[in-house]
Amino acid sequence: MKILAALVSSVILGGVVFGQVAARAGDGTADGTAWKRPMTFADLQRMRRVSDPQISPSGKWVMFSVVDVDLAANTKTSHLWVVPMGGGREQGTGNRDQGVGGGGQGVGGAASGPSSSEDVGASSGGRGVVGRERQITFWKEGESEGRFSPDGRQVAFVATGGASGQSQIFLADWDEAAGKVGTPRQLTRVSTEADGPVWSPDSQRILFVSRVYPECSVEDTWLHQDECNRKKDEAAAKSPVKAMVFDQLLFRHWDRFVGPKRSHVLVVSATDGNAVRDLTTSRDVADAEVPTFSLGGPIGYAWAPDSKEIAYVTNLDLVPAASTNNDVFTLRLDEPRARPVRISTSLGSDDGPAYSADGKWIAFRSQERAGYESDRFRLMLFDREKKTTRDLTPTMRTPRGQLFDGWIDEFIWAPDSSSFLFTSSIRGEGAVFSLDLCEACPQAKSQALFVRRTDVGEFSDLRAFNDKTNHGFTTLVASKMTVTHPTEIVSVSLGLLGHGFEDVLYSKGSEPDITPDFGSEHVLTHLNDGFLQAIAMEKMESYWFTGAEGAKVQGFIIPPPNFNPAMTYPVKFLIHGGPQSAWGDAWSYRWNAELMAADGYVVLMVNPRGSTGYGQAFIDGVNGDWGGKAYLDLMSGLDAAEAKYLFIDKNRECALGASFGGFMANWILTHTNRFACIVTHDGMFNPQSAYGTTDELWFNEWEFRDHSPAGKKAGGLAQVSAPGQPWTYFDRPAASDNFRRWSPLLFIKNAKTPTLVIDSQKDYRLDVSEGFQLFTALQRLGVPSRMLYFPDEGHWVLKPQNSQLWYQEVGEWCDRWTKGDNYSSVGVVGPVVAPAAAAPVTPAAPVVKAKVQESPKVVAPVAVVPKVAVAPVPQTVAPPQSPPKEVAKIVPPPTPAVSKAAVAAQETQQAGGASFLITIKAPEDEVQVGSDARVVITLKNISNHQVLIGRHTGTDNPEFSYRIEVRNAEGRAVEETAYARGVRQSEVNTVDYVQPGGIAVQTAHLAKLVNLRRPGRYTVQVSRKDAKTGAMVRSNEITLNIVP
Repeated sequence: MKILAALVSSVILGGVVFGQVAARAGDGTADGTAWKRPMTFADLQRMRRVSDPQISPSGKWVMFSVVDVDLAANTKTSHLWVVPMGGGREQGTGNRDQGVGGGGQGVGGAASGPSSSEDVGASSGGRGVVGRERQITFWKEGESEGRFSPDGRQVAFVATGGASGQSQIFLADWDEAAGKVGTPRQLTRVSTEADGPVWSPDSQRILFVSRVYPECSVEDTWLHQDECNRKKDEAAAKSPVKAMVFDQLLFRHWDRFVGPKRSHVLVVSATDGNAVRDLTTSRDVADAEVPTFSLGGPIGYAWAPDSKEIAYVTNLDLVPAASTNNDVFTLRLDEPRARPVRISTSLGSDDGPAYSADGKWIAFRSQERAGYESDRFRLMLFDREKKTTRDLTPTMRTPRGQLFDGWIDEFIWAPDSSSFLFTSSIRGEGAVFSLDLCEACPQAKSQALFVRRTDVGEFSDLRAFNDKTNHGFTTLVASKMTVTHPTEIVSVSLGLLGHGFEDVLYSKGSEPDITPDFGSEHVLTHLNDGFLQAIAMEKMESYWFTGAEGAKVQGFIIPPPNFNPAMTYPVKFLIHGGPQSAWGDAWSYRWNAELMAADGYVVLMVNPRGSTGYGQAFIDGVNGDWGGKAYLDLMSGLDAAEAKYLFIDKNRECALGASFGGFMANWILTHTNRFACIVTHDGMFNPQSAYGTTDELWFNEWEFRDHSPAGKKAGGLAQVSAPGQPWTYFDRPAASDNFRRWSPLLFIKNAKTPTLVIDSQKDYRLDVSEGFQLFTALQRLGVPSRMLYFPDEGHWVLKPQNSQLWYQEVGEWCDRWTKGDNYSSVGVVGPVVAPAAAAPVTPAAPVVKAKVQESPKVVAPVAVVPKVAVAPVPQTVAPPQSPPKEVAKIVPPPTPAVSKAAVAAQETQQAGGASFLITIKAPEDEVQVGSDARVVITLKNISNHQVLIGRHTGTDNPEFSYRIEVRNAEGRAVEETAYARGVRQSEVNTVDYVQPGGIAVQTAHLAKLVNLRRPGRYTVQVSRKDAKTGAMVRSNEITLNIVP
């Protein structure tokens, strides 16, 4: 549920300002470049997902994994590929001129394909030209986790073996000269499956993980252990009783019930698959998982260079659901009676152990505070001989002497054990840094040489190769992505790491916060170039503004494809989860910002308090303050964007968020009416109930504890307050109870904004009941709402066709409330479950800028329950010091725009001076006798004042708000039902306030209003009196055919 703050005024990411617009759809542009089209969901799924680079021991090849998505089959399949370390295309493009994204040639800037047929990879499905990348494994079920043996003779990988359908480890001979694998052979035959292979440095053994029954791990031999596991699995499969009994917490985790099995680390002989041994038996780890569960974190086990010792991570606390106290242990394998030795001492999490190649050190990440999963990740160094540990992060200082306050997200040793390479989030970029260990060098007593090695983009999967034939120069290989380009494999030439360049680095004329020494970057893979050359994507721009309590906060903006700055556009305001995470220069398949913009939206993203990349104090600012500073930062960021970017239409903005972003969407729903619609996915609605249904209690107990000085003092430990538990605060005022203080449930009566609720049955982080509670409240309050429910997903929607439905529903909901009746879909209310084919998305024709209404004032969050009257506090943001940047003149889009003034004049004429327009349409113009004949009614406010609509609770009873006339073919009114006659004697019980430019949508069910028992042709018209002008406003007339 998850850095260094150098404050800049405005950063242009990708080096392109708005106005240098991507090519437009069609035959060509004035400068001769090809027209480009907006991205679609199908495009997103056709892109190949590249990851997990591995360098061959000689440094000649890079092996990596590629996942292909088959949308029709609803599957994802991984295969292994290789590419020469020299890459497959023209080299020499640095990281600042790659040409990534829709406006350039694609990564590497090459315009042509491979030079010979041998260089053509196994490209399938029309996925575009590739370079010298080659697919080397072809099993139907796929392969993953390819690993070179250290002696360079074999490759290990994980695949499904034989008729069992189980994951096992396979080996294949490796031809270094040709870059090919031989015939694979199965190495493991473990009844509980095998995963995560790691070669021993002597290439004789392989570590792996398997989920076993802890009680079986104490059997005398591996044969007995495996047989014990097999029998228990078979008995469980045959038993008709599927009930589970729990006697401790963490009985379910992420998206599955934990059950009786636990992850253990095992070792197997790489020669013949024998000599299997469970290294983490229940004698040593009791009921714990080894390694501990991690989402995208570092691997939790490693070999020592002599192949005689391992290090692993586990949590031995009695209540793992409430503890982040992961520890690093070592275990000697050459001593028969050896027991694990704990080398970490922090009360927080310690993970990611890695031995130095010279065997002197073990490095690992560490967090200081117990129970806080978003504490700063520090880099620790354990001296294996002296048995001492020191923190390396105080040595990370800028040339000005400032302490680097970022996280160690991922790290590796340099091959010669002299330096580290690591990634850290910094102001929207996932950069690579190097840190030198030279203790004899002049700077060592005060600080180590600390250098930023990459510029733009997000880097991960770091690997390093030391070329001893080339002066010992180091080459970094990594995965890299940007917001306009999915992941590809890149190499970065770093030269000599360490103090060799110290004088050069520190003699530069200007000293930034972190010394930069950007290496020469080359793109090795080009698997998605063909797609990207045809897709129009605008560059992302960064902007800064003043947030709550005067903090400097960063936001990002992406205009729609084929952007015209002379037009105005609706907005999708995205709110990230965590809260300790961040938006930035990164690609996503779940919340893809460029795809969100593709159907004619400006996408805004703000990194409020709690976001990573701006220092630990900025992260900690959200603790115990979920609806406070973070909410004000978001609203201020939107205000600043509206003031700076005049192409934003303030009246057509939707807020969308998931996880913490879902909570914030719920908080926005109950604290401001400035948005036209809201999408809330997996969001916390009732913090008290969420505490009792979550898996990882440490998160809620930290975030909702009393973080005030008084609370920390009462906790009994220095600087740490007692865990937040709802019953602890029942006798306290609401202002002292964060579970009530930040509860959207207690403010739900304020909700007016149309809301799409999304939740999933297997989400055990934020239980599906949170979504059900919210949807129930909205329905009972009569707020336009819809729920999308996935019975087979967890916290993330991952299955291709489910993802397709997600994008479709989210897109249609935003279109409904920002683009008017032409884009609305049928059925405003009700749950959606079954997957459906994605409808084609039609971009809205933008309208020429005109003066717009000011946004409603934002109500500041209050620290009390709704029963206490509190005056709302409007929040404003001062406009930026500098005027908006000028934009270049561009060619208008093919579709002519219509000015707002012209549209308003036309609508006013149609309404005859009334305050609103009414339009109706029928989802089906032919309905069988006895079936429900539906008519969707849309009222649009075209005045400059609110329109009040009295009605009954719900959205499927417009008969209380409108006069609905149904006539037969002879023009006679059709007989009303008893229900309809009773409606005239009923009074309305609620009122809707439709803002200027806003719409209200309801669905009429004619079968309960009139008797449509006879086949024939019927006409329908709807009318309503305008309370301000006294005029009767009539809708268009539609025809329905009732058939036998």
